[in-house]
Amino acid sequence: MDADLLQRFDDHIGEKGYGNRSEALRDLIRADLVNAHLKRDGLAVGTLTIVYDHHVRELSEKLTDMQHDLGEHVVSTLHVHLDHDHCLEVIVLRGPSGLIQSAADRLLATKGVEHGRLVATALPEHTHQHEDDQHQGTR
Repeated sequence: MDADLLQRFDDHIGEKGYGNRSEALRDLIRADLVNAHLKRDGLAVGTLTIVYDHHVRELSEKLTDMQHDLGEHVVSTLHVHLDHDHCLEVIVLRGPSGLIQSAADRLLATKGVEHGRLVATALPEHTHQHEDDQHQGTR
């Protein structure tokens, strides 16, 4: 690795509070593995945060209906009144990453939703242990 790139990396990880390069590299590798898992439509959990104008006709009902249609994939929701016109919802989703992404896209595209973002990650490794054991038994 060239010296300039290494110095920039050291500066960056120092700003983030890493104690050493190994810790930072570990997190970079984990992030890359999570991204690969999500691209393969692996099991994921995510939070969709949306801000919407609650005065838009029937928007609250539409958002609620869309969440009910997702059934068990909606784990929990949090609703916050931001001001007289706006609400914030945080929706916790769980399931195949493709399903979570498409659900988030539909919710975000709903008329009256002003802003939002999905943050998704792979489920922790221990949740896949049973599946891994089953696959090894068939090899």
